[in-house]
Amino acid sequence: MADTTLPRLIRPMLATPGDFPSPASEDQWAFEMKWDGVRAVVYVDGEAVRVLTRNDREVLATYPELQALPTAFPGRRVVLDGEIVALDAAGRPSFGELQARMHVQHPGAALLARVPISFLAFDVLHLDGQSQLATAYDGRRTVLEDLGLDGPHWATPPAFEGDGATAMEVSRQQELEGVIAKRRSAAYQPGRRSRDWVKVKHIRMQEVVVGGWSPGEGNRAGRIGSLLLGVNDDEGRLVYAGHVGTGFSAAVLEVLGARLGRLERKTPPFADEVPRPHAKGARWVTPTLVGEVAFTEWTRDGRLRHPTWRGLRDDKTPDDVRRET
Repeated sequence: MADTTLPRLIRPMLATPGDFPSPASEDQWAFEMKWDGVRAVVYVDGEAVRVLTRNDREVLATYPELQALPTAFPGRRVVLDGEIVALDAAGRPSFGELQARMHVQHPGAALLARVPISFLAFDVLHLDGQSQLATAYDGRRTVLEDLGLDGPHWATPPAFEGDGATAMEVSRQQELEGVIAKRRSAAYQPGRRSRDWVKVKHIRMQEVVVGGWSPGEGNRAGRIGSLLLGVNDDEGRLVYAGHVGTGFSAAVLEVLGARLGRLERKTPPFADEVPRPHAKGARWVTPTLVGEVAFTEWTRDGRLRHPTWRGLRDDKTPDDVRRET
């Protein structure tokens, strides 16, 4: 009799930043949207559900809509990889909208109605006692589509086989970050950042570690004026990457102020020297909070040019943060 026990933990496979595959090899790849949400691996064992983020945090209490996922395939045992997203008024995935849900345990009925979420499943890792990890992408995709996920809070989004240009145009129209090219012959590699998955962006994003903040002036007096940001270098040292002072709502500033207030320290957490104009009057914090910014380019001295704050990433750890090129 087959063992139908689900694995306790399968860490998600990660993509490598890069360029589109060459036209000559494009038919060897499938192209999927790079969704603007929170990566999650979902474990369904009969009626039981677990939802783990990339840093192994259980977040079913934050997204209780997914408690009903077993109704999509009664009695089955399955592990799915995907993204939790929230939609804006135009029906587009919005990381800004998702921020209202990401940090709330046991959301109330009003918040659930105002910011509904969906789980977009793009891979299947285990099904009814059979690991799918060694199966090529094409085979896993067939298994996933045969599950017929189509419900009020879950779906399987389309993939574009051998047609990266169309996928990129769809991504641009939906104002998403870009696409992920996946080698159709590749197995699933848990926890690895692999060149078999390549993320191609037309909007530049960067995960950052908050290392301090500067007090605001004018209408921001008494609150955060800007955040001082770091990114780990190749040796794992947190180096200064610039500061961001735009993209904050009053509510976000209040949340950040409360969380950073509990992390204050006397010395800068960066391995290199912070420029004097940015260090003057700065309040330093223990570098545990991870966020995300949009920006235009990297400067020659390794600073983010024109960054805009997008939100905290509680699904990431500081060790995850590396400069994306």
